[in-house]
Amino acid sequence: MYNRRFFQSKLGQAATASILAMVAFVALSTQMQATPAFAATMNCEAVELA
Repeated sequence: MYNRRFFQSKLGQAATASILAMVAFVALSTQMQATPAFAATMNCEAVELA
């Protein structure tokens, strides 16, 4: 498919960096846990607009 010469080129290095960034994003995003209803726990005043 791709040989060693491709990955030594600038395009190959950019492709490798892109793949590593995507893998890191997936690995980090699977570890994140969002707290449910975070906005409901915030203390803020409601303002009515006329």
